[in-house]
Amino acid sequence: MGKRKTMRAVATVGAVLIAVAACGSDDPETPAGGGEPEPEQKQVKVYGSDGNTGNALGENFTEDGALEGFKGTTPLTDLSEEFRTRLLADDPALVDFNYAAEAYDAVLLVAMAAETARTNDAVVFAPFVNSLTTGGEKCSDWATCLAIVQAAGDVDYDGQSGPLAFTDAGEPAAASFGVLTFGADNMLGEPEFVLAGDEANASTTPPPAAPDPASAPTGGPLSIGTLLPQTGSLAFLGPPEESGVRVAIEEINAAGGVLGQPVALTEGDSGDTSTDTANTTTDRLLQANVNAIIGAASSGVSQTVIDKITGAGVLMFSAANTSDIFTDYDDKGLYFRTAPPDLLQARALADILIADGNTSVGMLALNDPYGTGLAENIMENLISDGIAEDSILTTIYDPNATSFRTEVADMVEFNPDAIIVIGFDESSIVITEMNAQGVGPAGP
Repeated sequence: MGKRKTMRAVATVGAVLIAVAACGSDDPETPAGGGEPEPEQKQVKVYGSDGNTGNALGENFTEDGALEGFKGTTPLTDLSEEFRTRLLADDPALVDFNYAAEAYDAVLLVAMAAETARTNDAVVFAPFVNSLTTGGEKCSDWATCLAIVQAAGDVDYDGQSGPLAFTDAGEPAAASFGVLTFGADNMLGEPEFVLAGDEANASTTPPPAAPDPASAPTGGPLSIGTLLPQTGSLAFLGPPEESGVRVAIEEINAAGGVLGQPVALTEGDSGDTSTDTANTTTDRLLQANVNAIIGAASSGVSQTVIDKITGAGVLMFSAANTSDIFTDYDDKGLYFRTAPPDLLQARALADILIADGNTSVGMLALNDPYGTGLAENIMENLISDGIAEDSILTTIYDPNATSFRTEVADMVEFNPDAIIVIGFDESSIVITEMNAQGVGPAGP
């Protein structure tokens, strides 16, 4: 069994019927031997979050309907057809677009900051990042933003992932989330979109004085590395993020690059927390003298390398980290993210759970900063929305476990209106066990 910790918690999407069979009686209302009738069938809704709400999850199931009704949230905006076309031109095999826009925006912000500071030195250009997302003149592509920078103007970048509007912590003050639901074919349908957060909370701290845009740049060409999951439990997030990075760099270089030179790209695998891949890749990227690293996708993986990256004076910019641990992290001012913190996703999920009429919620969450952090935040939101504390149960599981029978049995015993699964690739094993015990999307 996986390591378990029980606390109060939250829920997940999709309608499911839990059949409570009568024991040996011809009358389903009356158990053998008389006594009280068995409980009527109860509808359980099953939900997920960005770590498992992707078509890659559906590819792990061969039986139709195994995920039908499973609903989840992921940071997502209504991507333009033009942007999707560019991503598919880079990688025709893309199925999902999760965090592609956030990766694209991360690259453009790094490039704009370097261009504004007239240097590829991350320690010097990092203090300009937040201010590029608030106030000033709106722009949403490299050429337009670059023209503003070169005219000594004030950029307010609204990117492919939304208005961004960074707080002083270097993260979005508000964000758009896609609400996606799996169909009978175990594939996601078209998303609905909800907003969480408030742009009024964006930073008002002025940036340093910028050098003359016509001054000679220092430090050489801008070099960007990627630390994204090509292997491991989040490998399904790697391709869209890598495409977002490549599309951004192609656009920048087609317009003359940064500091008058093409941006260099060095790609690398982050793996997951079960391997040391991220550390090995980070060492290689630092030896290649990159100025900024886009990644990691996993909050747990980023936690293992953030000190090494920022300690080397290199900017770290994640398109997918959502753990709240990074909001107040001592990152030397060199860590940013275009992905919204879990504080915002938790609000979006809680709103959906309340709107769906749930009054009791169970949560199965993996034991890492992402899983436990999101669970805590959802729990707090649900309690503030009026759900009784003893009507919320969270079971924390070891993502490397091979069986989740006991953890799912906890949910069966708790008998909530809804269950939310917060996990990564191992979610398919968790949900298979839920289906087997009658509380999954497939029902009894």
